[in-house]
Amino acid sequence: MMYQCPLCQRPLTATDKLFSCSQNHSFDIAKEGYVNLLPVQQKNSKAPGDNKEMMQARRDFLHAGWYQPLADAVSKMLQPLQVKQLLDLGCGEGYYSGQIQQALPQCQIYGLDISKNAIKQAAKSNKQLQFCVASAFKLPFIDQCFDSIVRIYAPSAADELVRVLKQDGYLLTVTPGPEHLFEMKQAVYAEPRLHDDAIEQIAGFSHQQRQRLSFRLDFSQPADVLALIQMVPLAWKFTAEQKQQFAEKFCNNGNSISIDFY
Repeated sequence: MMYQCPLCQRPLTATDKLFSCSQNHSFDIAKEGYVNLLPVQQKNSKAPGDNKEMMQARRDFLHAGWYQPLADAVSKMLQPLQVKQLLDLGCGEGYYSGQIQQALPQCQIYGLDISKNAIKQAAKSNKQLQFCVASAFKLPFIDQCFDSIVRIYAPSAADELVRVLKQDGYLLTVTPGPEHLFEMKQAVYAEPRLHDDAIEQIAGFSHQQRQRLSFRLDFSQPADVLALIQMVPLAWKFTAEQKQQFAEKFCNNGNSISIDFY
């Protein structure tokens, strides 16, 4: 097992019901199969991470297949790397973890998120994977244990990524392309701006390649548009009335929404 204690950084060993370290710090394994490795001193609120409403919207949207091209692109980039141990950082409710597992059945996948609600759902949906509640800035894993890390939108600390990756390990990031959700921006900003297209320089890493994935989504049901709005940070810019108006507009008038990833 590759977990380390979030309190003393000693390796954790597992029994049927808990993980423990040599300093007698112990962490129960939940009935769903995940372990909570987020000490209270690493919490920034009582229930950190996405709330239930945002999580459910994202789950509904992703499992409807709207972002399947992204899941396929991530899996395709990983396949030549011969990944055996992978971390899905900020995995949410485990959609991409499960998709990667299907594409790389021999890979052992760990998923981490700060949201307990999300991890509980991830563990329910993907019994064969390992999930934990933890901070992305203090990763509860031993040094140099992963071949690859997938980071889809998740914030993180570069030094921690370097620490848990093997010397020749890879970090695969997903970030917004210039035109991502531009129509949504137009609805809330007087002068909407494109996302920056500069390549992020991450300390400890050398950039190898970048792929752009762009497509458009055509919706027929307002509920699908509402789910998309609710799962992105732009949701806070809309009133409830504006959300409904936007959703109906993009279903009734044949409009589509730009999806753009790096």
